[in-house]
Amino acid sequence: MTDATPFATDPVADLVALLDLERIEVNLFRGQSPDDGVKRVFGGQVIAQALVAAYRTVENRVCHSLHAYFIRPGDPTVPILYEVDRARDGKSFTTRRVTAVQHGEQIFNLAASFQVPEEGFTHQSPMPAVRMPAELKSEDELRAMAKDHIPKELQKQFARPRPIELKPVDPRQMISPAKTEPKKQMWMKVRGPVDPNNFALQQCLLAYASDMGILDTATKPHGVNWFTGGVQMASLDHSMWFHEPFDISNWLLYAMDSPSASGARGFNRGEVFTEAGKLVASVTQEGLMRPREAKFKN
Repeated sequence: MTDATPFATDPVADLVALLDLERIEVNLFRGQSPDDGVKRVFGGQVIAQALVAAYRTVENRVCHSLHAYFIRPGDPTVPILYEVDRARDGKSFTTRRVTAVQHGEQIFNLAASFQVPEEGFTHQSPMPAVRMPAELKSEDELRAMAKDHIPKELQKQFARPRPIELKPVDPRQMISPAKTEPKKQMWMKVRGPVDPNNFALQQCLLAYASDMGILDTATKPHGVNWFTGGVQMASLDHSMWFHEPFDISNWLLYAMDSPSASGARGFNRGEVFTEAGKLVASVTQEGLMRPREAKFKN
């Protein structure tokens, strides 16, 4: 799948509307994509919409994990059909499988597990020591500073408004990036208020945001990225675990690393923390990372 898609008016309202799927049968839902001219559907959109479809068949339970595979590129010019298989409704856990279909073929599938909230043992890994959001430039500011170096054919996509605000802790050069260790941290939040009592929506928005930037972590030791080329990239699979409640209207730290790249694939991990240091979610993703000739150079 591709980088995040643009939104024309109020980015947050547009994203929430994008996740409000149309129910066309008991277990069948229809989703749309923004009309923005992008050739492929953003992977985070499909993850989030599939989780919404699963949630529409579950009551009084909270998603604690999801596991997804990207099978084919999504076509943003036609609707996506999401079919939910009600695999199991147990006393404590509920399992759902969601298949996304376009042109009569699967483009994506997801398995999600939901749990009745309960108390138990608790521990977590510590949040890394990083600069706080108030000390950092936003990605919008960084992009504005780099706009004169961006090829004209990419400037519209480069400057598009996004519903998720990002603040990289250690910004990377967009053109001819240096080779660095495979670690990355960025703060993120939705650009407007979201109902803090609608935790299902909060999770779906974080699922959307979790696909932003994680695959790029594996490219850092190799001095390439999706923007300048030198690599063909696409998400292959994506998993998430939700640990604690959060409010995505507030800053969350997305701390990522890539322990391995091999076989033209890059493997990446992520942890999501509140500003207070609470670990609220974990993410893993493997993606295609095939060497190609760079498109743009200084």
